[in-house]
Parts: sequence; C-alpha cells; structure tokens
Amino acid sequence: MSGAPPDPSRRRFFRAFAGDVVSSAAQVVGAVNALRDQSAAEADAILRGGSPPSGRAGGPARATATSTGVPARATGTPMPTGFRTPFRFESEQVLLVIDQRSLPHVLLELPVKSAHDGARLIREMAVRGAPAIGQVAALSLALTAWLGRNAPPNVRRSLVQSAVRSLLEARPTAVNLGWAVRRVQDRFEALDAAGSSGPEIAAGMRDEAERIVAEATDDHGRLAEAGMAVLPDVGDRPLQLLTHCNTGPLACGQFGTALGVIQVAHHAERPVHVWVGETRPYLQGARLTAWELAQAGVSHTLIPDVAAGSLMAGGEVDVILVGADRVAANGDTANKVGTYPLAVLAAHHGIPFYVCAPLSSVDLATPDGSGIPIEERSADEVTLVRGQRIAPEGTAVRNPSFDVTPAALITGIVTEEGVLRAPYGPALEAAMARRSARRGSDAAVAEAVVPPAPAASPVEPVALAESAGTSQ
Repeated sequence: MSGAPPDPSRRRFFRAFAGDVVSSAAQVVGAVNALRDQSAAEADAILRGGSPPSGRAGGPARATATSTGVPARATGTPMPTGFRTPFRFESEQVLLVIDQRSLPHVLLELPVKSAHDGARLIREMAVRGAPAIGQVAALSLALTAWLGRNAPPNVRRSLVQSAVRSLLEARPTAVNLGWAVRRVQDRFEALDAAGSSGPEIAAGMRDEAERIVAEATDDHGRLAEAGMAVLPDVGDRPLQLLTHCNTGPLACGQFGTALGVIQVAHHAERPVHVWVGETRPYLQGARLTAWELAQAGVSHTLIPDVAAGSLMAGGEVDVILVGADRVAANGDTANKVGTYPLAVLAAHHGIPFYVCAPLSSVDLATPDGSGIPIEERSADEVTLVRGQRIAPEGTAVRNPSFDVTPAALITGIVTEEGVLRAPYGPALEAAMARRSARRGSDAAVAEAVVPPAPAASPVEPVALAESAGTSQ
C-alpha cells in the first residue's frame, strides 16, 4: 500500500476507513458499502447540525461532529490540514462553504444565506465542481425560500423566481446546477399549488435540497465501487493513473468521482500512483487534487499539463480517469479544458480513457456535444498567476473553461449504475431507468414540516486551521 496508512481518528478528504474495515482487496465491495453508508449518515448529521453515528459493530467509534467535522477557528496557517465536507450548516439558515480559491494555503469558509450568495460564490469559483455546484445551489435556493416564508404568496413567488434565475446564470456548462435548481423549484411549485403555507414550502424545499446531497453521497459511492472494475491488472507494481482537474470531495460534496475510484483502490491496499495534471489556467490539479491526495496519503506526482503526452509515450500511464460537467445523450462529454487532448493522446497510445460521472451530470435533452454551452472566463485567469502578471498588458486572450471529448474517444463511462459502454445513447437511457427504479419513491413529497429555526446572527468569513491536539 503506497503512502501513509489512513488515520481512523480523522475524517479526511478520502474518508479513511476504520482500521479493520479493509484488510485485503477481496473485501473492497463490503468496504465501499460501509464507506457509503457511513458517509451518508455523516452528511445527514452535518447538514442537520447533529453528530455522526458512533461506530458500527466491530469497528472503533467515530468522533463527534464537533471534534472531527468542524475544524477549530483561527486566522489561517500555511498548508492547512484536516477534513470536513466542503460545505456545512453553521446554523439552520447559514451555510458555510470552503473557499476553494484560497487552497492550499488557507482553509477559509464563506457564509451563504441566500441563493444570490450561492450564485456569486459559484460564479466566482469559490465553489466549483459540477456535483458540488448543484448541491450548494439547491441548498442556497432553499435558504432563500426560508427568508421569504412570511411574505405574501406573490412576493414569495417572485423571490424564488429571481433566485432561480440568479443561480441558473452563474455557470452555464455544468448540468448539475440546472438539474438541482429545477428540482428544488419543482418542489416549490407543487407545494405552492397545493396551498401550503410559506414555512411549509420552505421546509419542503429544504428537504428536497438535502435529499439531493444524500443521493449524491450514495451515487458517488456506487460509482467508486463500479470504477474498481475498470482498473487494469498490472501485476505487483503500482498502477499508474493519470487524472485532470479535481474530482474529489471538494468538487463533489461528500465523496468524489474519479478520485473516489482512486480512494477505494488505495484503501483496498492496491498500490497506486497518480499523475496529477496541474490544470491550467486555474490550477485545480495543482492546488486541490494534489492537496486531497496528500490528505489521503496517496502516492502522486504533479506534472505540467503538456507533459502528459510524453508520459504516455514512455509507457508510464496505465489508465486515465477524469470527471465530467455534462454528458450529452450520445456520450460526448464536456469537462475541464485540456481533457480532449488527453483523450486524443490516449487513443493514439492505446490507453483506456474513462469518464467518471454520476447520472446527475447526464443531459439527455442535449443530443451531442455541439449543443453543450462552453463557458468563457476572464482573461485575467490566463494572464495572471496568483495575482502576478505573466503576459504583456493588452494581450488578447481566449479562455474557454471546458472542452468536449467525442464519445468515440471514451473507453467507458463509470456511473452509479455501472460502467457504460458504446453505443452510449441506449446505455445512458437504460442506466437512467435503472436508477429511477432503484430510487422508487424518491419523487414523493415529504409530509413532515421542519419547525422554524432561531434567527442566525451575522457571520463573517472564517479562516480555519487545525488546533494542536484536535482531530479534524
């Protein structure tokens, strides 16, 4: 097993298993199930402000949310460590989101009290990653509904509609954002049409948003389990994986997609080494993926994006795992810019190239990749690095944030419903149907109403650091 062993006293970015959960690769399926159940319970406890469950039979007890889930407040310290989900509720009506722009130097939380707060942090890349964007958007829309719970019905409707527009316009490429927002909006429409009160509507929307978070935790665990099947057998040497951008819990909410597969392999004691593309121009690989892998003790090496081809030519890459911000109905996939060249190089060198994406990232309404909107971002992201100018003033810049990889270059799409193979159109439709059948009654409107919470006091940005002697 490469790297340092998992520390069961901490909740790390790669959700360390209790020491006796995994002792061999043969136990990986049970380990993934245990991890998924535990993560779902902890996510629920964090969202509701309670404590995670105390350990299941046969394993050590888990620490409380206070000691492991919420790092101590401080002014920030270089190279922060410790883990908690990248967003949590400080109070019933204040969501705290890790500012991913500050990592890896400072672990900073920013408050979200409404959909407009959420949209701003999504637009400005404080929160990023398609699944995490969807979850934060859903929760922030629910917060707006609570703010307007006592308003007249027409005012309440205007507030929700304005919040929906603000969120949908924040970032256009990731389909999870629109899917999650419209799902919470649909809950509003159903409750409003039924004549529910403002507090009842707000509670129902909050319930739907929390359901989205819980489903994501379960889906990503299932995806990671399925992904183990695509990792090539390379004998006793470490498996050489290459990944691009960031697909761990920071980007996904509780678990991870492509990095979730790596997590399971690592904890199954399969030797792995990860090549981490820096992911210019925003450096998500250098700043975020490298940090998450270091938290987990997974062997990894950071490389310039342009070095990937020579590594493949030299036989130093066995498999490529990437995430996705949107998968079209035919399997064409939008992901962080730089993914398409990797797929072309992989095809040339005969290296399997897998997209790891939950079905919430699939857009059956978009026939192919030509219909996926590609976000163009600020020139400053290219001409400046951490505030330092690297190009002459006035240089023309083109900065597409994503590119589209044709389905023909994708070896398989790893989802919570298994590994899908071409032709992807029918495979994606069948997977969607299996997911719907498995979830069964998930579309039912909840009957319970959450009582109003005390008004929250104003919260300023909080810098976090690990306290001496405190597990986080």
